Amino acid sequence: MTGARDATLRSLDALVGAELLPRAEAPALRGVEARYSIAVPPQMAALIDRADPNDPIARQFLPDARELDTTPAELGDPIGDDAHSPVPGLVHRYRDRVLLKLVAVCPVYCRFCFRRETVGKSGALDAAAVATALDYVAAHEEIFEVILTGGDPLAASPRRLREVATRLSAISHVKLLRVHTRAPTAAPELVSQERLDALQAAGKRLYVALHVNHPRELFADAREALAKLQGAGAQLLSQTVLLSGVNDDVATLETLMRTLVELGIKPYYLHHPDLAKGTAHFRLPLARGREIYAALAQNLSGHALPRYVLDLPGGFGKIPVEGPHLEAMPGGGWSARDRFGTRRVYKDDAGRAQMPA
Repeated sequence: MTGARDATLRSLDALVGAELLPRAEAPALRGVEARYSIAVPPQMAALIDRADPNDPIARQFLPDARELDTTPAELGDPIGDDAHSPVPGLVHRYRDRVLLKLVAVCPVYCRFCFRRETVGKSGALDAAAVATALDYVAAHEEIFEVILTGGDPLAASPRRLREVATRLSAISHVKLLRVHTRAPTAAPELVSQERLDALQAAGKRLYVALHVNHPRELFADAREALAKLQGAGAQLLSQTVLLSGVNDDVATLETLMRTLVELGIKPYYLHHPDLAKGTAHFRLPLARGREIYAALAQNLSGHALPRYVLDLPGGFGKIPVEGPHLEAMPGGGWSARDRFGTRRVYKDDAGRAQMPA
């Protein structure tokens, strides 16, 4: 890949050179650079307002020294991928669908990523592991949907995508192919005709879930990439993470959801941030998240309103952030009812490392 992608900023020194970080801040961030991957593609770099110290785009992608602070509740695998991985690269948490983590790289690395302990550390699932994962899918007739994730699956080559799609085309009980991606907003050039053709080779109903957190991410090139996906027959959904200092106000979320609907994208999930290590400064208290969502629900029509969800630690799945699924306990903490009806305790650690005033 040449051109815009080659200009991705992948180090503190590159961020300093691009005037996205003050040189004086770099020494305090070397530990973050050593532990977690950095990548800010040119499209995202261009969106950052260098004059705004609290710019919501910068907050999502520029390293922060607080990433080295870990609260007692935070986990290396916060949603329990490993506990539900029957073969390498595959997660079978819900009966009728599986995640296939095809690659471990992304065009941009979110500072709040729930897979931040693994993404950027290796390239792709090797051919033997992919074959084993797809053998598992073929042997389990209850699997209705295969979800390509990672990393970002659109960072995979068209050849690899076509190999997976061709194999899926022969598995008759799989009816849906879903792709989870940030590529349209982070690296629109990855939404190429070759990749679209490869995905269509599966012969399945194609869904694409776009990760987008702020209205400014839906710039002209991103909209063109999304239109290409729609032109290829993909049904578009969106996933948004509720983030302190990024979109934790009703007006920003309203604008984002209405813009998505205008573009033909169904707002799907509003995620409460996962308990990933070093991400406490992004999390709001659940009570505050509920207040924001209640106001959002009053202002948006049903097709513009996503579902506000919490992914329970330990691999117990997503639950709506509302009663009776989630209820405050006397003395602190929350009682959460998982998808099987079992009550579990959730410790809300928000407020320990919020953005400075």
